[in-house]
Amino acid sequence: MSDQKPLELILARNLLSSISTPAFLVGQEGALLFYNEAAGALVGRRFEETGTMTAQEWTAAFGPFDDNEQPIPYDENKLTKSLREGRPAHGNFRICVAGNVHQDIAASAIPIVGPDGSSGAIVIFWPLPEDEETKAAAGVTEQSEVL
Repeated sequence: MSDQKPLELILARNLLSSISTPAFLVGQEGALLFYNEAAGALVGRRFEETGTMTAQEWTAAFGPFDDNEQPIPYDENKLTKSLREGRPAHGNFRICVAGNVHQDIAASAIPIVGPDGSSGAIVIFWPLPEDEETKAAAGVTEQSEVL
């Protein structure tokens, strides 16, 4: 049996390789298939060092984390639920970045749908401002929103 990835995942990886916005690619079952250099710089590890990871592995390593800094299980993540329904989603999360520091981010996820249905998702994310005043000025809320 072939381990060939669907064409849409190959093309998505090529897209992420060419942008400077932190982004990652997950498969339909939640495996981390790729993250770009910008994401690697933020989390302090290049993709070539980690390779693909199961949903449990990457959520334990990178997050997202709850307010008690415990990993949120992949199946309980709001983005996961929306993507499984074939809908894009956006939310604010806390991840572990370089130096084992927790960082608040905004993340937007879009499902990748090919001829055979959904095959995964692209997640683009960026760090949020640290202080509440800057967050308020940027219009950042603490609630996750589904598009």
